[in-house]
Amino acid sequence: MAVTFSDLTTMDRRGLHGVMLDGHPLDPEVLAGRMYLGVDLSLPEIGRKLLWHTFRKTFHRDEDSGVLRGWNVRMEQLGIDGPRVPMTLRSGREVTFGHYVVSRAGGVRFPWGWDGSHYLDYGAGRNRRRDLARFGRTPLVAVNAGSQDLLLGWEVVAVGGRLVPLPLYWALRFEGPLDTIVDPPRELTRITALSPRS
Repeated sequence: MAVTFSDLTTMDRRGLHGVMLDGHPLDPEVLAGRMYLGVDLSLPEIGRKLLWHTFRKTFHRDEDSGVLRGWNVRMEQLGIDGPRVPMTLRSGREVTFGHYVVSRAGGVRFPWGWDGSHYLDYGAGRNRRRDLARFGRTPLVAVNAGSQDLLLGWEVVAVGGRLVPLPLYWALRFEGPLDTIVDPPRELTRITALSPRS
């Protein structure tokens, strides 16, 4: 039986990690050109009020390097089923952060028994030094076989050469085709060597 977005929102951390362990491989070719509604599944209510509950994640095949990359978009907090309104600067540009590259997980030993196909490598995303997301090495799985419409992510960070797990999970629900391309904060010149076409 398929796991639904609603199912994920009612699971505790043990249940969510079970979905991570049983998750299905990502299909980078399907992900390319898509954007997803992101929903935090782990923060306490006060944390959601101070930070956010919903956000947007994107996937874009970079024409110059050939890698599949993406970024986070801060959203107006209008509820899971509310209108999708990105936060913008005075210039009208969307507020983005945490750029990443979709990298193959083979050969990388992740904690807590996870051995899936791909992860989001924020270290290769050419983020500015002040963006703490650059430490992220986030495993990501398709929740149901044969579909890339519902994904589950888990926060893992690189600290001192080790991968440190955090008990934080979030769901991604397919929202539609990518409508805005955002350049990374710094050039992607090194990414071709770091992450071959996924």
